[in-house]
Amino acid sequence: MKRDKKSKNLYRADEGSDEKGKEATSGITMAKDALSDAGLHFDELNKLRILDPEVAQQTTELKEECRDFVDKIGQFQKIVGGLIELVDQLAKEAETEKIKAIGARNLLKSIAKQREAQQQQLQALIAEKKVQLERYRIEYEALCKVEAEQNEFIDQFILQK
Repeated sequence: MKRDKKSKNLYRADEGSDEKGKEATSGITMAKDALSDAGLHFDELNKLRILDPEVAQQTTELKEECRDFVDKIGQFQKIVGGLIELVDQLAKEAETEKIKAIGARNLLKSIAKQREAQQQQLQALIAEKKVQLERYRIEYEALCKVEAEQNEFIDQFILQK
């Protein structure tokens, strides 16, 4: 029977400890609630924190996401910077080629104008030579006529003698 009493006492002690544990847990919960109302919270390591653990976790996640975002923006800026440099280089090359093309076009226009001027000079020279040829032809005909007259005169003079 003594064992039964001891068993009962142990059982009762266990019940008491359960009740005490429940009371202690209830007290801790009330303390946590009071601290939560005051803006203080306990984390998973039972450290006192100002922020709610969920908010702190979300803040940490947001901070990591922001860091990733900033890194990605940095990479994006590097890529865009490289593209801008490439586009600037291509623009300079295009401008150089454009200037070369304009120079070549102006050179062709200049050559065409020179050829046109040369052609006009040659045509003027041809016209001048034609006029000179006509004058020489007329002079030749006149000289032939004079020669014929002189030959006729000589023939008549010889016949009269």
